[in-house]
Amino acid sequence: MEEMITIYEPDNSLRKGYLSIFGQIFTELKQNRWLTYQLFKRDFLSAYKQSLLGVLWAIILPLVSIAIFIVLNRSGILNIGDIGVPYSIYALLGIAFWQFFSNGLVACSNSLVNAGPMILKINFSKKSLVIAAAAKAIVPFAIQIAMVCILFVGYGRTPSIMGFLIPIFLIPLVLFTLGLGFFTSLLNGVVRDIGNIISILLMFLMFFTPVLYAKPKIGFLVTVTKYNPLYYLVSAPRDLILKGSISEWQGFLIVCLIAVILFFVCLFGFHLTETRVAERI
Repeated sequence: MEEMITIYEPDNSLRKGYLSIFGQIFTELKQNRWLTYQLFKRDFLSAYKQSLLGVLWAIILPLVSIAIFIVLNRSGILNIGDIGVPYSIYALLGIAFWQFFSNGLVACSNSLVNAGPMILKINFSKKSLVIAAAAKAIVPFAIQIAMVCILFVGYGRTPSIMGFLIPIFLIPLVLFTLGLGFFTSLLNGVVRDIGNIISILLMFLMFFTPVLYAKPKIGFLVTVTKYNPLYYLVSAPRDLILKGSISEWQGFLIVCLIAVILFFVCLFGFHLTETRVAERI
């Protein structure tokens, strides 16, 4: 009688094929829509529950940043450049798109760590945590866009009709934010310092990205801006609202392609590793 040998192998999702895995991912996302919404609602309410000013911080912080840059410009320390529109409109639009990215990325990076007890006790799709965290950036963004509309009325200006296409041109920024968010959330679960490092890096990166000033024409920042994907993701939708056209289509399309690739690669990697997240959190 032959002896039966049982071989135990670790689960290897790659054997199912890439198309099968992507099918699993999107089926999982569809099935967890309700969970994602509930996590978003919980995080949003808890963020402002014990805050005296609540959502007003979405207005106060941008105004403080704009005021600082106005002072720097008038003192001669910083040259805002030729923007062609009232500075408050230009700056607030830039901050709206920038903070959509920065707030979303920071929230995504901390999403798994903040949900540590939940991850240990309940078996569910960890993608819902990351997506719900990124969605928190939508509310401040909507408030800031509403402020921009008020400024347009106050200055007697009319935005371009092409501004109605902003939801479409916001998609690359969303994909870019989520892609990095999936990656940094896992990284932060392994090395807890990542969350703080990201916050510091974003603060410095903002000053190297033409968010509150026009694209420089000479100097070191010209090269930095040329290879900075965030410049295109911020300036393209802003130009669409202010001018009705995008001045650097080629760069924007290249960055859109990068955002799509980054999103799918990081989503794929997150899916393959999320079953082991509880071991690290």
